[in-house]
Amino acid sequence: MTIAFLYISISAILLYSSDALSSPYKKTTRNIATQVLQGAGEPSVNMNQYNLELNQIEKEWTAMFVQKATEQKREVYLGAKSEKEIFPDLLSVEFARNENSGLGLELNEIAGGRSDGLGITVVTGLVPGGTAEGSSIIAGDSIVKVSLIRKKRQINKGATKTLEEKQQEWTVGTECLSYDGTVKAIASLPKFNDKYEDCFRIDLKRLRRRPKVSVILQYPPAQNEPDTTIEMNAGENLRQGMLVRGVKLNDPLAKRFDTKSGGNCGAGGLCRTCSVSVLKGGDLLNPQRVAEKQMLEDT
Repeated sequence: MTIAFLYISISAILLYSSDALSSPYKKTTRNIATQVLQGAGEPSVNMNQYNLELNQIEKEWTAMFVQKATEQKREVYLGAKSEKEIFPDLLSVEFARNENSGLGLELNEIAGGRSDGLGITVVTGLVPGGTAEGSSIIAGDSIVKVSLIRKKRQINKGATKTLEEKQQEWTVGTECLSYDGTVKAIASLPKFNDKYEDCFRIDLKRLRRRPKVSVILQYPPAQNEPDTTIEMNAGENLRQGMLVRGVKLNDPLAKRFDTKSGGNCGAGGLCRTCSVSVLKGGDLLNPQRVAEKQMLEDT
């Protein structure tokens, strides 16, 4: 079997996510989206360097209606107007609740006025002395969901005294709500009670520029092709991204892995008529799956 090989060096960034949460009562942040995209390597880049300026954020937020094919209803999500260059990153922030203090967020409605209560509400600042003060929430963020986690410890009386811990959680959705709708939803959470330990978990979206990755393509000497550098978005499918940029990968003489006949699968990753060796940056890639390992072992 003849296989067309292309050697690749990836000069890239690794997406950032903070350490795992050690306690629900500390002011910590974790990045949900980049936990999925960071591949097998350790995070090394702070994603806050890709944050947008506030004046640009207000212009970029948009509400997107999605119709579920299996259900007779539509759902609305926050997105970016310039989705090729900007994406809404999903973050989760947790902090303890302060006594006699609200959530401590300054909010502003940048789109709304609808009879159905939909709108776009963003954070404009943190109230001094408020519960959220000192957290990583910044101006321009939009709150997607607010959860109240309530913990109570009590000693069970009996032959052997044991310490029992109970936990309850309440959650309200605030994505794409007007200012009034957002405030009403947050206010519906249980009030402060000094008998319990409370903390808030805030899921929010933050607009960021899509990180770029430089990919250097080196062809085998026998093909007499010059080295090529292409720019891709972090998290983009490497093979499909190369194909849409005009990089030819398939060997017309190779037999397919799945049917043992000629032709290719059209970028489905099923036929193995093309193959790529990653010489540098392999820690940026997702782990191999069973089918991929089988194809490479049979080459």
